[in-house]
Amino acid sequence: MNTMIRLAIATLLLGATVAHAQNFPNRPIRIIVPFAAGGPTDTHTRWGAQHLTTALGQQVIIDNRGGAGGIIGTDAVAKSAADGYTLLGGNPGPLTIAPSVRKQLAYDPGRDFAPITLIVRSASCMCIHPSIPVKNLREFIALAKKSPGKINYATPGLGTVGHLGTELFTTSVGIKMNMIPYKGAALYVVDLMAGNVDFAYVQIAQSAPLVKAGKLRPLAVTATERSPLLPETPTAAEQGVKDFSSYNWTGLLAPAGTPKAIIDRMHGILHKPLADPATRKRLTDQGNEVAGEGPDEYAAFLKSEIDKWGRVAKVAGIPKQ
Repeated sequence: MNTMIRLAIATLLLGATVAHAQNFPNRPIRIIVPFAAGGPTDTHTRWGAQHLTTALGQQVIIDNRGGAGGIIGTDAVAKSAADGYTLLGGNPGPLTIAPSVRKQLAYDPGRDFAPITLIVRSASCMCIHPSIPVKNLREFIALAKKSPGKINYATPGLGTVGHLGTELFTTSVGIKMNMIPYKGAALYVVDLMAGNVDFAYVQIAQSAPLVKAGKLRPLAVTATERSPLLPETPTAAEQGVKDFSSYNWTGLLAPAGTPKAIIDRMHGILHKPLADPATRKRLTDQGNEVAGEGPDEYAAFLKSEIDKWGRVAKVAGIPKQ
């Protein structure tokens, strides 16, 4: 194929891409959330869908497709057409943790997705049952060192932030606990309040009313700063766990190859309310840290998180399954 023919084909393809972006959208858009309805990824993705629906003039539909810790729904988006009509409600489990704990992952988080906007980060509270005779994180660490392997901690399952985040904590302070996997945070919070498990990460927004009611005892928040919902609860770093933080987060992504004009347009729509003081306050009051990073910053964030959780999995000796 000579140079003139190649140039002509490239020009035609570019023209088709531009035309598609200019006409976008002309039908409903679907966002696959790889978890059941009601969780933080679902809630924050629905927030984004509402703003996109209003701005684009087309219905943006949420498709909850759970399974395998978010991998099934995430894989479905990776294999979808890169036309802007199928998007992903992104979560750290299937995007930044799964590469370190799963043997066969059918997608590459760094290659198969085009990041659009990181919406929010959500920290957790390290909570224990009130019967455990400690008042703060230092006392809990001392207790765990005296009883290696005898304290049980709950997680939403292998490869979740609750799992790797707790492993980051235990390896940082030199303690060992036993993981009890559940099918969701709602289930293990009930067991934590009943005293059937000893320790768990609980999202700050969910833990705050339970802490105030005396049903859970807070040890530390996993954020870099104290939460306005739990102002009396110090961070783990404040209590001697150096440089420690662990966040859940929600972002919007598209399949790799989606036209940049579509990516940038969607980011612009979402960035506007995320920069609005009233919106930021409302999201912060719900226990979130407002993000708003765009495609390039979000991509860099994903890479850094993949590297971070990879190191945690290696140090903790977590075998791939």
